[in-house]
Amino acid sequence: MRDIEIAELRNLTQVVKDTYNYDFTNYAMSSFKRRIQRVLDVFKLNSVAELITRLQNDRSFFHDFVSEITVNVTEMFRDPSFWRVARDHIIPNILLNADTISIWHAGCSSGEEVFSMAVMLKEMGLLEKSKIIATDIDTAILEKAKSGVYSLKNMELNEKNYIRYQGNGSLSDYYTVRDGKAYMDKSLVANVSWRQHNLVNGPVFNKFDLVLCRNVMIYFNQTLQNEVLKRLHESLFKYGYLAIGSKESLIWCEIANKFIVVNNEEKIYKKIKD
Repeated sequence: MRDIEIAELRNLTQVVKDTYNYDFTNYAMSSFKRRIQRVLDVFKLNSVAELITRLQNDRSFFHDFVSEITVNVTEMFRDPSFWRVARDHIIPNILLNADTISIWHAGCSSGEEVFSMAVMLKEMGLLEKSKIIATDIDTAILEKAKSGVYSLKNMELNEKNYIRYQGNGSLSDYYTVRDGKAYMDKSLVANVSWRQHNLVNGPVFNKFDLVLCRNVMIYFNQTLQNEVLKRLHESLFKYGYLAIGSKESLIWCEIANKFIVVNNEEKIYKKIKD
């Protein structure tokens, strides 16, 4: 199969922008190219031109396209040391000045991170005092997150993470098994509002004590990361916390001086300037 050319990708992103108002222009090119190749393979399309025609003529196909482009690889209590720092330092610090806590999971994917947060807050006796908003660009993955149904084979890794996190019990306390699937306890996410939201050009819609946007920006180029980080900064209360992925950084971005590093290992920052 011949290599996809940059001009073809530019043409594709322009069509998507014009037709659906979704902007993939500043996605990291090598990663975007791999995903488009995957879309062509999955949907048995012979060329980018064929993909463009399908997108122009079949609006329902766009949701499948977005699901393939956005990366949905996640697990519960991913990077257990991050969750220990959140439990032992970040959440207690937020509660020094407030009775309640507001959290935004930006790019929540299939919901594992949201359920991890809910389990942690429940074990801290704080779930009732928390308001959580979970957003993603992909409506299909949001539905999956909302359902809280996961394959049992994934739960093995999730359970290992939870053990390394040093939770109060066993992760299996929080789900029931039926038909080879794990059904998470719905009461965990009773205070969660699930919303479709585009980090790239979606509005700033609230203020939060803690924003998690972990392993989302590695797929964006620097221009786009800058834009997204500005939005995340705007979405935080002063002295609120921002958590990004272990391979991501704030150091180089325009608003770096508006944050201080709270934990460099776990990539947790605190907003100190509006």
